[in-house]
Amino acid sequence: MDAGYGNNVSFLLKLENRQLKYLGGLAKNRKITVNDKQNRQKTIRLDELAQALPQEAFTEIKLELDKPKTLWVATKEVEISGLTGKRNIAIVMNASTFSLATDIDYFITNISEEIVTPQWIVGTYGERNWVEVFYREAKGWSGLKEYQVRDKRSLLRHFILVFCAYTFILWHQLTEGLRRRWANKPLNTFTVDALAASRRVALEAFKTAMSFRFVDWLNLNRDVFAAYKASLGYIWA
Repeated sequence: MDAGYGNNVSFLLKLENRQLKYLGGLAKNRKITVNDKQNRQKTIRLDELAQALPQEAFTEIKLELDKPKTLWVATKEVEISGLTGKRNIAIVMNASTFSLATDIDYFITNISEEIVTPQWIVGTYGERNWVEVFYREAKGWSGLKEYQVRDKRSLLRHFILVFCAYTFILWHQLTEGLRRRWANKPLNTFTVDALAASRRVALEAFKTAMSFRFVDWLNLNRDVFAAYKASLGYIWA
């Protein structure tokens, strides 16, 4: 989760009361309590801590992406007001020193210190991007935001239908099910930015498949469809 949630102590406590584990962003001005070299407690801002840490406190992490990326990560156990006990925080920079970094992120987690390594922080939070990809695709192409209902039950039904449609399209695209029967052009990966045109093709192929199946069903069940329309006060012919 991003810093909007990571800064919300009430929200974090609700997660912990449910025994849920989390990794979230923090704002750079979030105040934390740490022990100094004389083992005395000191309350400072996160960005002040990042600036005070020596270069050797950061671990270099190389990410093998389409464009290789190198990050420097430091982890530390701290106290945060409103939360009992200590939590692990992480500082992630795109340079080896605070003064050279142009992109700095701060994180909090309630995962145990044995697990919270620099590699774990970077790898785990990187998975969050796929949540963002889903929302972008679901809202942009699958109608997630096109609901016209307000009550909870109807909203849940709408969301479930969108999840099913999204999963169905993705599955067909990855297995080339749509390509084999419903399209005459390549259908590339559904969730890659550079292939927006291909995603539209996949969606149109899906709509074509659904239209075909509906018309096929309708030809065999005209009386059922007419009765349904009649129940709504309409005449279908």
